[in-house]
Amino acid sequence: MKRDEQQKVGAVIVAAGSSRRMSGVDKVFAQLGGRPVLARVIDIFQEYDPIDQVVVVLSKPNLERCRQLIAEQGWSKATDVCLGGRRRQDSVAAGLSRLSNCDWVVIHDGARPLVTVDLIERGLAAAKETGAAVAAVPVTDTIKVAGDDRIVHQTPPRQNLWAVQTPQVFRINVITEAHRQAKSEVSDDATLVERLGYRVKLYMGSYDNIKITTPDDLALAEWMLNHRQG
Repeated sequence: MKRDEQQKVGAVIVAAGSSRRMSGVDKVFAQLGGRPVLARVIDIFQEYDPIDQVVVVLSKPNLERCRQLIAEQGWSKATDVCLGGRRRQDSVAAGLSRLSNCDWVVIHDGARPLVTVDLIERGLAAAKETGAAVAAVPVTDTIKVAGDDRIVHQTPPRQNLWAVQTPQVFRINVITEAHRQAKSEVSDDATLVERLGYRVKLYMGSYDNIKITTPDDLALAEWMLNHRQG
């Protein structure tokens, strides 16, 4: 998508998680290929020309740390660093409130450092169809639906199942309304949009676009990064 063909695009990078499963390491500031995980994410959004503004949402201990990183790196698009909330959707809502006159927003997890310009670009193109688009990949495992007793109730057809990722791209009015009307906790922003009756388009994500949750994920991301760099 060329800049002269689009309206103003903002990005919200959500990085306010607690890193509970990282054995004491803060995942967004963990080193990946010699740079912080979060820096690798912001790099891509800074690089992609159609992005006008980047808001980074963090936990309180990381606010100043991120401001220093932005100053050191000279990311001109990273205009705001703000405090996240108790739930992920609270953090996203905080980030949305800092966007300035944007028509579209790209929401991305700060713990997915292998995002690419191509993933963002294809998300914006897909969102043009319905106002909402989500990166996702077909599941490769058979999925079982079970009750609390772990007795299998159903085995849904695998060809209909997708594992959702970020980026998630929305018209700003759609996602703002969805957050305003949220009644319960959800695991992703697309769920809030779906509940309002909007159609959400899935577009092909990447199996490399992993989310770092554990030290093993960080080691895998390091291997993927090295493989990508040749």
